[in-house]
Amino acid sequence: MPTKEHATIIESLLDTHEAPAVIIGQDYRIVAANLAYCTSYGVDPKQIVGRPCHEISHRSPVPCHLNGEACPHNQVLATRKPFEVLHTHYDHANHPDHVRIKAYPVTAADGQSFVLETIHRLAPSMDLDCEEMRMVGSSPAFLALIESLSASARSDAPVLLYGETGVGKELAAQFVHKQSTRHGKSYVELNCAAIPETLCESELFGHERGAFTGCVGLKKGLFEVANGGTLFLDEIGEMPLSMQAKLLRVLDTGEFRRVGGSDLIKTDVRLVAATNQNLLTMAAQKRFREDLYFRLAGISVNIPPLRERRADIPALAQALVRRLSQQRGLEYRLAPDAVGELVNYPFPGNVRELRNILQRAIALSETGVITAEHLLLNATSLSDARMEGLADAPADPVSMDEVESRHIASLLQQHSGNRRQVASILGVTERTLYRKIKRYAL
Repeated sequence: MPTKEHATIIESLLDTHEAPAVIIGQDYRIVAANLAYCTSYGVDPKQIVGRPCHEISHRSPVPCHLNGEACPHNQVLATRKPFEVLHTHYDHANHPDHVRIKAYPVTAADGQSFVLETIHRLAPSMDLDCEEMRMVGSSPAFLALIESLSASARSDAPVLLYGETGVGKELAAQFVHKQSTRHGKSYVELNCAAIPETLCESELFGHERGAFTGCVGLKKGLFEVANGGTLFLDEIGEMPLSMQAKLLRVLDTGEFRRVGGSDLIKTDVRLVAATNQNLLTMAAQKRFREDLYFRLAGISVNIPPLRERRADIPALAQALVRRLSQQRGLEYRLAPDAVGELVNYPFPGNVRELRNILQRAIALSETGVITAEHLLLNATSLSDARMEGLADAPADPVSMDEVESRHIASLLQQHSGNRRQVASILGVTERTLYRKIKRYAL
């Protein structure tokens, strides 16, 4: 260990870093830390030296590699090379804090090896909330997503979010807005699939009095309302071609006219769009403008489906149960067998489906304990191999489209073709379900 005098000099050098920074010895104990590190983790600077790093940042009695995480300390000491990794730390209030750790080898004059770590925050957990839904996780796929969204927020370029139905594209769009320099301005959403083609132009650009029959007053459009802020266009692939050309123009010029108006109105809007379709394929089929695609995809972010981050399901389910419990004024918890069932379920409807499943389970539970029986997955889960047609499926691997097709077909048969009920079970809109039925020729 360095002398007390040397430790003081090292701490002074670390304080030149704006980000939290710490030097760790081979035994995981902290040699020196800057003020930003102590503040982030709620530790008295006078009491930081000598404490285990994992006890401070992870609130864990054991090193992070024993909890299944890639340990930057071990990696740097083994290779003597810099190393970067995404981790979930816990801040001074014990809230999850998603960070990127940059670790570097340091050698003292006497030959001792140390590790310098700088901590770069991606996003605190409280920025991931949205009404009844939450972005929760610590899996590599989730942390990589948060890093991509954080990088997108630092730019003012348009963002195109890709992801299956129910993965949380709305949450991601709100996160980008909250983390951007526009966070104090308006945030406006429009689902392009939920508005008739005849009203789309008026909704986006507004209209003047007398613009059409029955129009008795002026209405501001979303581009006007969101001026200075962010406009989120969900299901952008459903926007009519006639409107796509007008959208492209306002993105290029920053100007538009209200329907029935002659004055040019200037707007400064950061556009975030989302889709679960391949827009380039649609462009090749002349169903989406290629020039609009390249204008929208200034930054593209793929949101992973829930099945690709199964490690996050227990924490996400617990968070949703707590939120749903608060709404009912009661306390519910998940039994271990329920958590096991959820982790093995394919979730074609992703997070939205998970929420609907838990909401139904809470309604069925009379004791406050949600068991596997309350989830009602037996009739629909692929994990128990009882779904109609699965037992006779070929042994060769099948695509996710085929899995989803069979799942929807089974639900439609079980519920006598009731699309509203099936859409509710899947956690999707009826319009989305109809597109899937048409896509799979069910």
